[in-house]
Amino acid sequence: MPRVIWKGAISFGLVHVPVALYPASQEVGVDFDWLDKRSMDPVGYKRVNKRTGKEIAKEDIVKGIKLDDGDYVVLSDEEIKSAFPKSTQTIEIEAFVKASEIAFVLLERPYYLEPIGKGERVYALLRESMQEAGVIGIARVVMHNKEHLAALIPSGAALMLNTIRWATEMRSADELKLPAQGKTSTSLKPTELKMAAQLISDMTGPWKPDAYVDNFGAAVKNLVKQKVDAGKTEQVTPMEDSADVASASNVVDLTALLAKSLERRKAPSAPAAKVGKPHATTKAAPKLVAQAVAKRSPRLAAKRA
Repeated sequence: MPRVIWKGAISFGLVHVPVALYPASQEVGVDFDWLDKRSMDPVGYKRVNKRTGKEIAKEDIVKGIKLDDGDYVVLSDEEIKSAFPKSTQTIEIEAFVKASEIAFVLLERPYYLEPIGKGERVYALLRESMQEAGVIGIARVVMHNKEHLAALIPSGAALMLNTIRWATEMRSADELKLPAQGKTSTSLKPTELKMAAQLISDMTGPWKPDAYVDNFGAAVKNLVKQKVDAGKTEQVTPMEDSADVASASNVVDLTALLAKSLERRKAPSAPAAKVGKPHATTKAAPKLVAQAVAKRSPRLAAKRA
């Protein structure tokens, strides 16, 4: 099981589902290490002052943002965290949409979400309600001092979080010299279109991810095996690395507040009331979750009305 990289909660109205975030992807290509060919010692990276060329300690490094005039604004980790007081430990769902509305080019990196702190029941309710409504959640989350837009996606028994590129991160294709859209714009012949359609039809089939492998990686691994079999290996003395200590986050388990969430959606201008004991019963929870999902997805609500 991969190491947990983030702990927080899914914020759904007034409901908080405590979760742990795990990487859902991994690098499986060939990993080349740098070695000193004279001694076969590992070659590492150092934090170096570019002006003096001298190595500096990690605690002497600060984060700075360069301005247009060349000056820098220096920000501490505490100052950066204080800029997002409500988001650093929260996956805050802002809306629900159809998955087909998210373009593939916007998707970045997938993560698994695992319920923690007795959040299994609310986790399951949110997952099942989203699957039944046929929607995914659009949320904001802060990881590594950066705010991300993300899609909350039910996938089998899991809820997954897939980070999404901001619209401003996508470059426009207007400056590219592209052929105009339409069959007649480039004088395409009917016979050409027919043959291309036939070729596409012949190559169309169900998606089978296991059918595609990294041929380059396999070739390199085969080359490594041949050298091992021939006894052509070099002995490298491993260097001891200092272990990074990960800090755990405290997560508050707040559940069964769906009724309060729906009331707040109906009267957004009313001042928020203090949250006491849950108003919703266990039996009514699935219905309330479905209503809350519909509230965040106006088109689905109109369709069901």
